[in-house]
Amino acid sequence: MSNPNLFFSTPVWVTRINEYKQTNEKIYEYIQKLKSNDEDGIVKSNIKGWHSNDFDLKDSAPQEFIKLISPEIQKVLIDMDWDSKSQVTRITSMWAIINKGGAANARHHHGNSDISAAYYVRAPENCGDIVFYDPRPAPVFSHPKSNKPNKLNAMVNSVKPIEGCLVLFPSYLDHSVNSNLSEKERVVISFNVNLI
Repeated sequence: MSNPNLFFSTPVWVTRINEYKQTNEKIYEYIQKLKSNDEDGIVKSNIKGWHSNDFDLKDSAPQEFIKLISPEIQKVLIDMDWDSKSQVTRITSMWAIINKGGAANARHHHGNSDISAAYYVRAPENCGDIVFYDPRPAPVFSHPKSNKPNKLNAMVNSVKPIEGCLVLFPSYLDHSVNSNLSEKERVVISFNVNLI
């Protein structure tokens, strides 16, 4: 029996960054300072949670964070075989979201970007998985019943957050965040990458 070819697959890269703890503490302090200066934040996909304005990417804490995660972005470019010689790879926006008990994020995607990401600075138990949805309209519209989900038939997949974990995915991919069922903070940094 032959194995199926996975045409038009949607990649989601999940990795845990080595030596993340020190950088996490610095970026957490940076996020807390942003929050203390702007308690209301902004509203985008966040339900109850706090959403920062975009980071100033020239600040030292974001710069250190970018240095930490840059090798993983490079791996994505290699996997996708995108031409990085004739295009500049640039993080175009970066922000933080703090979800406390009951906070969540509605289903959305990141327009006008190539790769998007979620990185977990704080991730207590039961703080809310990130959920991804099949981007293909045909199988979502009509599909046979399956015995259990697998990589060929699942229309929804999720990733459980852990501290130091980086999740990278195509920006067109719809995603949401389940409610934080803990009373502790779920702190995530999100960002968008463009090849220009």
